[in-house]
Amino acid sequence: MRSDKLKKLVVDALNELKGNDIISMNVADLSSVTDHMVIACGTSNRHVKSLADNVIDKCKEQGVHPLGTEGIETSEWILVDLGDVVAHIMLPATRQFYDLERLWDMDCAASGDQS
Repeated sequence: MRSDKLKKLVVDALNELKGNDIISMNVADLSSVTDHMVIACGTSNRHVKSLADNVIDKCKEQGVHPLGTEGIETSEWILVDLGDVVAHIMLPATRQFYDLERLWDMDCAASGDQS
């Protein structure tokens, strides 16, 4: 599956369960590990886990299996690595503390891929 289509699948899965503040960033020029990062918030640990589970389920339905996941035990920040797309799903306080958007946004804003 092309990375743009996979990114849309992830964003749609997050929207389906009412993920908050969803953004995507094209990081292909900054990282050799992935092309896109999708960041979203859940309202509680249970919501974060449900969002991650939905992303994983929707991707598996399309034949895309995660390369790995991290953080499911505590569900404050769950990372779903899909290869070309990495999803970061977290609680608002965790997102604010780590501020991934600012960290990766330095060159991404110029590419105009934030959504």
